[in-house]
Order: sequence, then C-alpha cells, then structure tokens
Amino acid sequence: MGVVIAATGAVRGTGNTSAVEGAARAARDALASAGVAPETVGVLVNAGIYRDSNMVEPAMGALIQKAAGIGLEYSENDPRSFSFDLMNGACGVLNAVQVASAILVTGSTGRVLVVSGDTHPSLTGTDATEDFPYATASGALLLEHADGPAGFGPVHTELADGPVAVEGFVDTATMGTTGRSAMTVVRADDAERRIVDVAVTVGARALADGVDPLTTVLISSRPTPGFAAALSAKLGIPLVSGVEDTADVHTATIPLDYHRAIEAGRLSGARTVLMVAAGAGPSAAACLYHLPEPNTR
Repeated sequence: MGVVIAATGAVRGTGNTSAVEGAARAARDALASAGVAPETVGVLVNAGIYRDSNMVEPAMGALIQKAAGIGLEYSENDPRSFSFDLMNGACGVLNAVQVASAILVTGSTGRVLVVSGDTHPSLTGTDATEDFPYATASGALLLEHADGPAGFGPVHTELADGPVAVEGFVDTATMGTTGRSAMTVVRADDAERRIVDVAVTVGARALADGVDPLTTVLISSRPTPGFAAALSAKLGIPLVSGVEDTADVHTATIPLDYHRAIEAGRLSGARTVLMVAAGAGPSAAACLYHLPEPNTR
C-alpha cells in the first residue's frame, strides 16, 4: 500500500489575501473534489510560514481547520479530528507528507489533509513586492492509503553547511507599531546558486530510487525566476509543462503546481513526478510520486 493524493485544491490570486482563508478554501475544494465529508479527515497539517498579521498563537492549523469546517462536532460518538503546524520553510509540504504517511500507516485515520499558504502580513495584496518576495497562494493535498505501487516514495532531505541563504523575520528594533503588518526578508547574494546546489543533491538522491527519465517530470520550488529551469537542466528531468506563473509562492508551490497540472491534463504520458522543494537554509527535500492509474491524481 502507498500514500496517494486523492484530491487537490489551490487558491492563487482572485483577491484572496488571507493565508488562513486561502488554505481553508483549498481544503474545502479538495474535499469537494474527492466527494468526501469533512468529518472523514482525521488530521490536518499546515505547512504555511508567512501569516495573517504575523499571528503567533493559536496554531494556524487550528484556524484553518475551523474555517474549513473540519471536526467541528463534539458529540460523544462523532469522529475526532485535530490539526497542527509543521514549519520548515519551502520544504514544509514534503515534511508534512512524511508525517502524514506515518499517521496513515497506523490506520488511526483514513485521510490526512496537508495544507499550506503564505501571505504578506499586511493582507494588502496578492503579488510579491520589491521588499517581500513571496506571492500569496494556498494549496491542499488530500492524502489516503491505496493498494498497489502508486504513491509517494521516501522523502530525502539535505541541509547545506554555511550561513543562512534567506531569512525572514520581524525586526523588532525598527518595526515599532507596524510589527503586525511588516516583515523583513534578507537574501544572500549567492542564495540562488547555493539553493540550486542543495536541490540538485537531494533531487539526484530521490532519482536514485529508480525512475524512467522518459516518463518523469519535475515540479519544484521557484525561489527565483530561473531556479526551476536550472534545476531541471542539472537533473536532466523536464519541468511539468504549462507552469506560466514564475512567482515564488513558497510553501504552496508543490500543491499549487500539481493541482494545475492535474486540472489541465499536463501529466498525460507521465508515470512519475519528481517533487523538489528548496529554500532558506539552504535546505531541500525531494521525493518521487508514482502516479496512480489512470493518471488523474
């Protein structure tokens, strides 16, 4: 048995500026696509980083769970649901897949919902700015166990040595009364090269698990406009076709691009998707996703 993506949801643009509402909408869309009730989700894992108004507590996962209508009944015999945040930058979604796989293998729940999304804390726009490099977007992956060889392979991770490549923080020394609506992001001059290097390392490790390069496509982070193309060239795996959005949508990139590829039929002919997430540390995570038959999810 493997862990497969039963359904997806994604929100990009459309005036949405809230990471909580965006992730909740993506979650509801995934549940509707799968035709399953919210109460069948046992666990929700949120991998988003940049939050509405720089909120710290409660966990964003709990707010997203509530907004998505999951686990809101509390009678004695009602099914139980819980949620939590798993924060590891761009790698968070694939880390959440690791956790979800461990949960699903126990049989304690039949479905785990992984959500992610980021926004500018001021909630004033959906696109990246000169000072804040991340566009607002949210995504959701509804995960289930399924018989057969389809599903996620092992998730490989790597943290490179050296100074941090990208830092995002609230500068309390200078923010004053704007701390709820401002964020400082600092990128090292050599950030792209170092992030590409660590992504190549972990991507090659995932490919060593065994794939046919002729039927494998790449979905990856895009911390800079040329990052995904550079990674594709170094790994020798083509990018999934038709991804026109070059903005860095950070933690939502993999669920968003996978959702778009499925909706547009762009995985026709592919048997395997190499998913690579990289950023910050510089760190990276990668895994193979063996598409079910037929290639619909």
